[in-house]
Amino acid sequence: MEARLNLFASPVANKLIKAFGGAGKVVEGTSIPAATLELVKIRASQINGCGFCLDMHTKDAAEAGETQQRLHMVGAWREATVFTEAERAALELAEQGTRIADAAGGVPDEVWENAAKHYTEEELVALVATIALINAYNRLNVILQQPAGDYRPGQFA
Repeated sequence: MEARLNLFASPVANKLIKAFGGAGKVVEGTSIPAATLELVKIRASQINGCGFCLDMHTKDAAEAGETQQRLHMVGAWREATVFTEAERAALELAEQGTRIADAAGGVPDEVWENAAKHYTEEELVALVATIALINAYNRLNVILQQPAGDYRPGQFA
């Protein structure tokens, strides 16, 4: 696959990605485990079919010590026994937040309430921001048909 345009050569895209990156740094500074944030990014990227983000976040997660078993099970997290209850709540929030148009009224109250059992208000803000950001990145990459497979961990650090 060839990208529709060179995202990395565009001054507007570079400014946009810097802004997204700055927002991501805010979230990284919270008390939510980095592994949880990566799992959320992976799940949203699976749903959105974003190969570029899947390539990036699975490699970054593995580089940070995430196990292959858990990475392979993200798409079937409901049946998997390898995730904590807090991670499961975050993954469900990620799914519902990504598929927001599929349910009248958006994210169901029970999904929100379950996440609120495991995360503080500040952590919930960080989770919602992570979900919003990865969905924005997914849409950018899918629309522009960014090819996947060549990412190296830490490449954009």
